[in-house]
Amino acid sequence: MKPISQQTLAEIPDLPALGTSPVHSESLEKVDVNARYDLPRDVRYCTRCVVSSQRPRIRFNDDGVCNACLHAERKNSAIDYGDRERMLRELCDKYRRDDGRHDIVVPSSGGKDSGYVAHVLKHEYGMNPLTVTWAPHLYTNIGWQNFQALIHAGLDNILGTPNGQVHRRMTRICFEEMGEPFQPFAYGQVWFPIQVAANYGINLVMDGENGDVEYGGCDSTEEKPGYTVEDANHFWFSDRPLEYWLDYGFSRADMAIYMPPSAEKIENLKIERHFFSFYKKWLPQEHFYYTSKNCGFKVNPDGRSEGTYSKYASLDDRIDGFHYYLSLIKFGIARATSDAAHEIRDGHLTREEGVALVKRYDTEFPKKHYREFLEYCDITEDHFWNIVERWRNDKLWKRENGEWVLKDAVWHDKYLT
Repeated sequence: MKPISQQTLAEIPDLPALGTSPVHSESLEKVDVNARYDLPRDVRYCTRCVVSSQRPRIRFNDDGVCNACLHAERKNSAIDYGDRERMLRELCDKYRRDDGRHDIVVPSSGGKDSGYVAHVLKHEYGMNPLTVTWAPHLYTNIGWQNFQALIHAGLDNILGTPNGQVHRRMTRICFEEMGEPFQPFAYGQVWFPIQVAANYGINLVMDGENGDVEYGGCDSTEEKPGYTVEDANHFWFSDRPLEYWLDYGFSRADMAIYMPPSAEKIENLKIERHFFSFYKKWLPQEHFYYTSKNCGFKVNPDGRSEGTYSKYASLDDRIDGFHYYLSLIKFGIARATSDAAHEIRDGHLTREEGVALVKRYDTEFPKKHYREFLEYCDITEDHFWNIVERWRNDKLWKRENGEWVLKDAVWHDKYLT
């Protein structure tokens, strides 16, 4: 059989038809993105970083500063990380085992951040971590190499790979119905580690960063070391819990690998889930240096990832670029915005430098794996662009000289400070 990059899904034997998605014709109803995500009417950009008011759930204070920047300020001035360190050691002491069994689950792709968390917990805190990986849609070569390097750096691992037929069909439906092809990955990324923890009798799961705090979202989780089932459904699953998929003809057996144990079981097993970023100041660039030295982590051999200037983040999935591209279409911001905003907050870039990088890279189309994405979802090129236009936010885009351009971009003069 030819590899997926050289075949269409129709050539794969016994693959069920994907046309059961309610969106399968070329007459597609336009989505009101602003109403769907409750976006503010006016476009604003943070006066400290490069993030837009159109990022879902982000908020600005009266001085035009986003809540992610305000959190970064608190990280540098108000949070007592000495006290947080004591809390982390107490947590590890509570769950550390002396019988050789694993005592903590660390969700890990083999990337710089999760590799840092797992390695530090083992070598600085004396824990015996079991790393748990939820497989990407389509591994990149460098992603697979980094995943293997993490294992050979001395960390045990369980790799969870969902049914390819189910996962592909879910991905297509999410692309059409949610403008987010990455959603099926999110389900497994969140809940598969909890399944493993329950099955192995491990009571502590340690995630990396609280993205809703580090990148801007819900301040109510800032002082919480972890999150609940309700938090996941609201913040990461777009209020579409896995039961939602039964209406699309998927069975409970199809969904089993994506689903958490029951809330009652989690409570009875006393499984706690925490964010490492609650205890340690979260600095992705430092994690890169650490894992390069200790875990054999390698950067993107292409020099940088499409849509950004970065070469060391989100390297493992070939469809990753389409998650960011749909973000650009819906919200006017994409991967370079996310990377630059965090590095400005960390003091690694000036705002002026960040604006220049966003202007250069944020609107770049992810062409390297475009054909593979079409084949993976079993869609035509025309259908792809119809879906893109279905989700294009007309408040943010206009046609100019035959091309789509942003009406309000961070590099426009009125946003330069």
